[in-house]
Amino acid sequence: MTLSIDVRQLKIESIEADLAQGKITLGQAVKRLRVDVTTLQQTQFAGMCRISVRTLIQIEHDEGNPTLKSLNAVFKPFGLQMGVVRRPRKF
Repeated sequence: MTLSIDVRQLKIESIEADLAQGKITLGQAVKRLRVDVTTLQQTQFAGMCRISVRTLIQIEHDEGNPTLKSLNAVFKPFGLQMGVVRRPRKF
């Protein structure tokens, strides 16, 4: 199934918003992007991102200690990158 550019962008924005709001973990976001947007298997996606399958699995399961380089590699195909954002203060 091929997604239109508009549908693809809406999915990416939805996942990005869920992550920013703390509704999903980083690993869940990566898995949703891989599955919902690219429909690629882990081996295919890891190869495309030039990371090991093991690293991708660890990222998707919120395990290990991935490098910033690895995280940026998995987000790059979606026009995203890791960064610092201000969190709203809870009083």
